[in-house]
Amino acid sequence: MTDLPVPGAASPASPPVPAAPPPAPPAPATAAPAPPIPPIPPIPPIPAAPASAVRAAQAAPSAPSTPPANAAAQDPAAADDLARAQRILQVISDSYSTKMVGQDRLRSSLLIALLAGGHILLESVPGLAKTTAASTLADTVKASFKRIQCTPDLLPSDITGSQIYDAATGTFRTVLGPVHANFVLLDEINRSSAKTQSAMLEAMQERQTTIGGEVHPLPRPFLVIATQNPIEQEGTYELPEAQMDRFLLKEIVEYPSPAEEFEILGRIDSGVLDPDRHVPGVISLEHVRELQEIAARVYTDPAIRNYIVQLAYVTRNPAPYIGEERARFIKYGASPRASIAFLQASRARALLDGRMHVLPEDVRALRHLVLRHRVLLTFEAEAEGVRSEEIIDQIFASVPTP
Repeated sequence: MTDLPVPGAASPASPPVPAAPPPAPPAPATAAPAPPIPPIPPIPPIPAAPASAVRAAQAAPSAPSTPPANAAAQDPAAADDLARAQRILQVISDSYSTKMVGQDRLRSSLLIALLAGGHILLESVPGLAKTTAASTLADTVKASFKRIQCTPDLLPSDITGSQIYDAATGTFRTVLGPVHANFVLLDEINRSSAKTQSAMLEAMQERQTTIGGEVHPLPRPFLVIATQNPIEQEGTYELPEAQMDRFLLKEIVEYPSPAEEFEILGRIDSGVLDPDRHVPGVISLEHVRELQEIAARVYTDPAIRNYIVQLAYVTRNPAPYIGEERARFIKYGASPRASIAFLQASRARALLDGRMHVLPEDVRALRHLVLRHRVLLTFEAEAEGVRSEEIIDQIFASVPTP
């Protein structure tokens, strides 16, 4: 593996220039070239890809700098999977757009989380349709949907469920909580206490809950869409790092454009955004499971996996690659869950883009979604107004793209 390039390092030696006849005075002293940075440790060999994936990528050139040919064009089975996935995704997008105005980036993030089988955290000021987006996606898919309004007095049993004594039979019976649904909206998750937030860890990671010593599996697919309000701090509890890491993606929802806001007003008058008016379900849970299976078969070249591992390594050892001045703003780097998230989310994004193979552009496009809640900054960064997105961009700039 080659070393990462060093900004400002001396260029390769050029042919010697003949000296002028009269001896020139010595040139002013210049700064010494930057010392070479340590190379990223070698990465163990990656197991060979499945035979179907190898056949799908036979047309790809060996040079990692050239994007591979479309796998679907070389493998009839992959072409059929891609065509079917595109039809299902188009139906979801069309149905979603009948109620949602704009917010294309939010729609893509929700679909990536759904295809990758992960969870997503949405952050924005109030009133930007986070709840509407979650409920519309759940309506589009014929799936169970539960909304949990988080408050400081919310108990863990209010989420997972509890055992209730039945006087008629003299026994306890289990009542499952609202987390037992395909789509779960945790509205203003940072308003619940740390004890209640921790009740979601088992559900989000193990896809199960434990009530009275009995394990209850959650339905599949299972998607948690959590929202938090960054401008209100009274009565809120900051999410612990362990729970933040459980979210596959973190999306920042932005204000709509003037044209989109004008359209929203028109849809209010037409009744499209009436709370009692729901989008008809057009996709079954079986379709969602099929999409997830197709996304898991999207081919990821070893060079792309190597690229992901290098990025994660640099977040944990930033000083030699982005400089001491910027590295001091990083408190903790990304965990291996970041590498897993890049792998799963890049496959989902490639499928959304109509490809059965991952490109480096997929990883780069997901950098903020995957790392903004995993690369933790110091208090000095917050005091100086340094955003995590700036540090993430510098990390990506320091790692060569395959």
